[in-house]
Amino acid sequence: MSDRKQRNQQAVFITGGAGGLGGAAAKYLGERGWRVFAADCVEEALARIGKERNVTPVHVDVTDAASVEAAARSVAKRVDGLDGVVNFAGILAIGSLIEIPEEALRRVLDVNVMGTFRVNRAFFPLVLARKGRIVNISSETGWQSGMPFNGPYGMSKHAIEAYSDSLRRELMFLGVSVIKIQPGPFKTEMVAGIERNFARAAKESRHFGKLLRSVKGMTLAEQKKAHDPILIAETVHTALTARHPAAAYSVKPDPGRAAMHLLPDRVADALLEWVLGTRGR
Repeated sequence: MSDRKQRNQQAVFITGGAGGLGGAAAKYLGERGWRVFAADCVEEALARIGKERNVTPVHVDVTDAASVEAAARSVAKRVDGLDGVVNFAGILAIGSLIEIPEEALRRVLDVNVMGTFRVNRAFFPLVLARKGRIVNISSETGWQSGMPFNGPYGMSKHAIEAYSDSLRRELMFLGVSVIKIQPGPFKTEMVAGIERNFARAAKESRHFGKLLRSVKGMTLAEQKKAHDPILIAETVHTALTARHPAAAYSVKPDPGRAAMHLLPDRVADALLEWVLGTRGR
């Protein structure tokens, strides 16, 4: 393809673009003719995703502003603008909010929240040039009330919800849409690490070891019902191409968690205490 045609090709920058959900989206868009810049910090995964059609791997550490800005300069040399930026980069931490190390909590917020902020800020000139779209990956956890031992991730996704809403109501005046995608349980590498994270948290906990082991079993059972990442890839494509995109797309939320969210807090708390069978003391 000529350089002129490449510059006119629809282009998107995807963080976490070599992971489970992000990689599925990168492949899906590339197969449909988009020029995809798949950003990640895992070299082996980048090498794999770089073999997909129309996908260019980009090494980025979203916790490092200099790394993000360097990536923006690199992409700007190859395209005149971006039709979309999609923020998949994210990590999970399991544990009690009274016991989790400060550094672990800071790391989740730095990747999931500040990483999204850094990327959108650095790439915004390219998005504005084409009146493109910003797609932030939230979670069902972002709109639901918080659940035990998932606090760090829940905090980060509630922040993404508020950040996305404020950003949408700012950038609409510049002709740039901001869209949230709120996945339920999906099969990803992050989910695959849940058992390991729960085991570590239970071993290190002074107050909640028994309860953490109980919650781990329930969580692993729920994850057996996790969905195919292709559904998220399809939703990303819709968010980037729909003539009038929705402000948010909820994708396969867990019915049990969604129902819990609708209950009064006192009822939900009592139900949780009964289901888990212990106060954790």
